[in-house]
Amino acid sequence: MKRKEGGLYAHLVEELEGAEVLREPEAAYVVGRVRDGLAMAEFQAARGLLGVTEERLAGLLGMSRATLHRRKKAGQLDRMESDRLVRFMRLFARAVEALGGEEGARSWLAAPAVAFQGECPLDFADTEVGAREVEALLMRLEHGVFT
Repeated sequence: MKRKEGGLYAHLVEELEGAEVLREPEAAYVVGRVRDGLAMAEFQAARGLLGVTEERLAGLLGMSRATLHRRKKAGQLDRMESDRLVRFMRLFARAVEALGGEEGARSWLAAPAVAFQGECPLDFADTEVGAREVEALLMRLEHGVFT
């Protein structure tokens, strides 16, 4: 599979095309990368795609400012932070697909939503359960089921 510059998940925005889950060879690749810890370059690529500050993305990943500084110095995220980063990029790719573009996805992910008790989808997705709910809402929106 051809990889675009800009990070592990940057290519999914264009290659997802209806796939609900990662294809098996791709999943193995992503799992291996997550287990090893993603490079800070992946963090920066995700930050750019999501349109958030370093501090905001670090907070979403459960990192303090001090931890962010240490990770930047080391050049690598730990396994848990990497897993969370992939979760947010999976949501971004899904939102791009459902909403028709990166700008719409960024805007929707950052806007408070009644469905999430006023939290924005990015904040609601700080757990896997929340992320699944965000994905479910995106699927309903994509299929014209407004709830």
